[in-house]
Amino acid sequence: MDSVKRSALTPTKSRLASTFAKVFRNQSAKGMISSDSGIKKTKSHEKTKKDRNEIPSSGNEDDKELQNRAVREAFLSKLFAGISTIKSAYAQLQFAQAPYDSDGIQAADQTVVAELTNLSELKQCYFKKQLDDEKSPETTLLLSEIQEQSSLLKTYEITTKKLDSQLMLKDSETTFLKEKLAEADKENKTLGKKLNASGPLFMPDSIQLLSDLKPSHFNAYLRTALKSIRSFVKLMISEMESADWDLDAAASAIEPGVSFWKPNHKCFAFESFVCKHMFDGGFNYPNEGEEEKTRALFFETFTEMTKYAGPASGYLAKKPKSEFARFCREKYSRLVHPKMEESIFGNLDQRDLVGSGDFFPETSFFSAFSEMAKRVWVLRCMALSFDREVSVYQVKRGSRFSEVYMESLSDEAFLFSDDDAPENDPRVAFTVVPGFRVGEIIIQCQVYLC
Repeated sequence: MDSVKRSALTPTKSRLASTFAKVFRNQSAKGMISSDSGIKKTKSHEKTKKDRNEIPSSGNEDDKELQNRAVREAFLSKLFAGISTIKSAYAQLQFAQAPYDSDGIQAADQTVVAELTNLSELKQCYFKKQLDDEKSPETTLLLSEIQEQSSLLKTYEITTKKLDSQLMLKDSETTFLKEKLAEADKENKTLGKKLNASGPLFMPDSIQLLSDLKPSHFNAYLRTALKSIRSFVKLMISEMESADWDLDAAASAIEPGVSFWKPNHKCFAFESFVCKHMFDGGFNYPNEGEEEKTRALFFETFTEMTKYAGPASGYLAKKPKSEFARFCREKYSRLVHPKMEESIFGNLDQRDLVGSGDFFPETSFFSAFSEMAKRVWVLRCMALSFDREVSVYQVKRGSRFSEVYMESLSDEAFLFSDDDAPENDPRVAFTVVPGFRVGEIIIQCQVYLC
């Protein structure tokens, strides 16, 4: 029985032992394999690391280039910020000169010196290739941008102050010129009241010497002369109507091819005719090379004529051989045609008296003519007394209207003009009253537009 039990147990133990043995062998084999794999893995990792160190990385080079570029940009931003600061300080230095500001000049000078020192240091850093800064490039760029914008703001503030001061100066100049203009207008009104066509001429108190003559005086006497011319034109037209003249035909003969905007505008043609003859010849010196002597003589004549309180016919009766008398004879013979005189008065007695050289007619017609001639003569004497050239100008027919040189007597022409079509702009039909140049001063001519 015991033998049976032993025989039965023996195979079981042997199988268990063999099983444990296999397990131990498998674990031992796995440990060897794991150890070998660990050795292989370690060797492979070291080799890969070594290969990586031997091959350069392109990403690192790009980062380094970007870093260097940022450093250079930061350096340039500091450079331009310093230049902007110097510009603003220089602008402040200029502004502090007038009116003089010692504190402003000193502060601007210190700023310029400090920034020039900084620029010098930047120059040395550039030559030594020491462009790196303690701060990061981004911070340097931001600070430089703030400094530059601050400098620009200071420059704009200084420019604004300059413009404000210039504006104040212009305002004061404008106020001064307005006061002068008001004074001149007041003087012209005073002269206009005293220098009227029906009364005697007046010598202004402001004209005592030859050097006292001004263009404003010429303008005042010109207005008086034009009033007298218009008075004579009205009388002449009235006499022509009384003599049954065809005024339309007469106006067309004076200015052919002109269509008048209104029937009463025909008077401008007669006024043009009178002015053309009365101002014919301009204001030329009779003796060239003796301008100074001639100026003194004409100023003396001007003074004499303006101080004479009587009518022009009385002066002609006293001095029938004077220069003024000769002027009257010349202008009358050219202005009043023999046919017109004969048709109005029925004879040529007035022309015969004027041409005799010793007497002058005592009619209302010649009296009006002599008053007109006196004022034109006085204006001529004044023009030849100036120390500057006085000239007469007229505008040709068909010329484009210019507000600088012309004054319109027919504003109806502007109603039919077209701003978009320059060819339809008003054109000059004829010059009614000539214009004058007194040195550099322009006195507009009066024109009739079509």
